[in-house]
Amino acid sequence: MAQFNYRNEIISLATIDGPLTRGPPQRFAKKNTKENINPGLSISSINQSVQKLSVSGNQSYNNSVLSTNNKTPTRNDNKSKSKSKSPGRSTTPTPNKAAKTPNKADRFIPSRSNSNYDLCHYMLNREEDQVEETAPSVASEAIGRALSDNEPGRMLQYTCKAPAAPEGYQNRLRVVYSQAKVPSTVKNTTRYIPQGPDRILDAPDILDDYYLNLVDWSASNILAVALGNSVYLWNAGTGLIEQLLTLEGSETVCSVSWVQGGGSHLAVGTSSATVEMWDCEKIKRLRTMDGHTGRVGSLAWNLYVVSSGARDGNIVHHDVRQRDHAVATISAHTQEICGLKWSPDGKYLASGGNDNLLNIWPIAQGQHYTQPQYLYSFNQHLAAVKGLAWCPWSSGILASGGGTADRTIRIWNVNTGANLNTVDTKSQVCSIVWSTHYKELVSGHGYAHNQLVIWKYPTLTRVAELSGHVARVLHLALSPDGTTVLSAGADETLRLWKCFMLDPTKKKEATDSKAAKSLLNMNALIR
Repeated sequence: MAQFNYRNEIISLATIDGPLTRGPPQRFAKKNTKENINPGLSISSINQSVQKLSVSGNQSYNNSVLSTNNKTPTRNDNKSKSKSKSPGRSTTPTPNKAAKTPNKADRFIPSRSNSNYDLCHYMLNREEDQVEETAPSVASEAIGRALSDNEPGRMLQYTCKAPAAPEGYQNRLRVVYSQAKVPSTVKNTTRYIPQGPDRILDAPDILDDYYLNLVDWSASNILAVALGNSVYLWNAGTGLIEQLLTLEGSETVCSVSWVQGGGSHLAVGTSSATVEMWDCEKIKRLRTMDGHTGRVGSLAWNLYVVSSGARDGNIVHHDVRQRDHAVATISAHTQEICGLKWSPDGKYLASGGNDNLLNIWPIAQGQHYTQPQYLYSFNQHLAAVKGLAWCPWSSGILASGGGTADRTIRIWNVNTGANLNTVDTKSQVCSIVWSTHYKELVSGHGYAHNQLVIWKYPTLTRVAELSGHVARVLHLALSPDGTTVLSAGADETLRLWKCFMLDPTKKKEATDSKAAKSLLNMNALIR
């Protein structure tokens, strides 16, 4: 039987007409087998991935898989042919190989098949929604609390108010910051104020008395100064000095006041309770008016009426046109009157006394003197009120200064009776003058610095301090052009300060003065 088996094997090997049952498969057979198997596997792997991916993440992934299957079938075929060398080896590809990321993908994800994209997408969106819901709620609550606050103020502010700088403090960095700006765009908000006097004049025998008013500067640029029992006239334009009068005996001059409108007539109050009228051009006394029982320490003009305040506490209105000059007498204060000023419009008369009162007197109907009843009586000052000055460019605004026990400057609106502002000057206030060119006022002081202080209106902040007097500054006067302030001190000196000079580039053209000439023709009116 063995020989028959051997013979059958030889015959089967020698026969070439039948199909081949052994050996590696033919190339065309392997190709057909590959085409029948791979498409099904690729589709199944794609379906599995589509089921796991979310809608937002599937689009790019499906495109990459489909493009890979379409572009590289021949490469996969070549690789499968080169690797399938033995006929018994399985050619079925694994799912991971079918879902392998292509070499030219736009990003790298380690394991797509094991990632749950639906869950990740849901969690990410959920966290973002929570942040968007909570963050605006906290901010809206803070804004709501700020907007619902009824107290006035800013939303961003200090917990407590910033402390104020010490008095006289100057920031050294101010120059640095101002230099950093472009010069062409910077507006010059400050001006140069000389710290020293432009001229110093001697004033021997000037009385060191707080309650007197011994200096006045006329609209015709003539300065009248009372020294002891004499009155001297100084022409500021020419520099000439002329003696006007000398009182007899032990009498002294207590006050001087020029008539309004630039006239040459001067009213002089004396220690003998009289008021004298002098023609300064003719150096002649025109008349003497009485009506007081004490020295006349203050004088004020309103057209042809001169008002006098004396130590007896009375105010007497003198009409210089009439023989009976005393047209009205008012019991104004309980002690000596040391300050007396008519308003520029002639509607109010302010009087300050040693009884610490400031009284405002309204004008009588159709007259140029006041009513016997005051309009306001202010008692806020704690010392004698001597410094009085009406604002020349704001109607009804009055500045008043108190003595040693008070040391304050107060701004009043006599139209409403309101105290607009108050500042503690730290020293006795002897005199006040308003500037006609700037919104400022200057005050003269006594102990301890004996200086002049320029104040900004209406804040009453210090603009500058002018030092030089070695005794208290008793009197102040403003030049007719409004640029120079004269100070008379108890150190027997007169000092001229050019503290209100105009900027030459901004100086206006000279215009005709609106002030009328002297309203008086003394030769025809005074009797």
